[in-house]
Amino acid sequence: MGMSQNASLIEIARASGDPETAPPLDLGARVRELRKARGWTLEQAARQAGLARSTLSKIENSQMSPTYEALKKLATGLEISVPQLFTPPAAEKINGRMAVTKSGEGAAKATTTYEHELLGETLRKKQMLPYRARIRARTMEEFDGWVRHDGEEFLYVLTGVIMLYTEFYEPVEMRRGDSAYYDATMGHNVVSTSAEDATILWVTSLV
Repeated sequence: MGMSQNASLIEIARASGDPETAPPLDLGARVRELRKARGWTLEQAARQAGLARSTLSKIENSQMSPTYEALKKLATGLEISVPQLFTPPAAEKINGRMAVTKSGEGAAKATTTYEHELLGETLRKKQMLPYRARIRARTMEEFDGWVRHDGEEFLYVLTGVIMLYTEFYEPVEMRRGDSAYYDATMGHNVVSTSAEDATILWVTSLV
């Protein structure tokens, strides 16, 4: 699979999300979110920041605008920088999401070297792209150069035997149960060396 073929899988997943626009930041809600993410009560967070509980409560409920000194205390207590108080999370926090893909029911994306079955495709705004792949390729000559793309990648051999080729390491033979985790910006290709086409699970990060 050439670089453009692999990149298409990444683009498919990224294109499935809606365009995001950043709403105005609610400082009180942001402070409350940071506090709860650490599992702290108001008392614990106030003590950590060196502020009165009532002051922190008013900040969280947007009943007062904190002074710069109070912001510095808050940031120090939360172990972040002051600018991070005004920076919304990089990704929308969504709880309770799940997608089940029954065996053989994933969306098929075939190339000359791999047959991909996309998993968990119904979830939007994913941070990982999981897919099962049947490795058709038998030699490196079947690829149009190295596959490279942003993010990190996890590979797990399900059946058969493969050879994992990477740009900076010696080729590695891998069998059922073997796995590899690597920087996907490094050139990488996989070929089957067993009599039958090998199958692997691939998980690619999208952030």
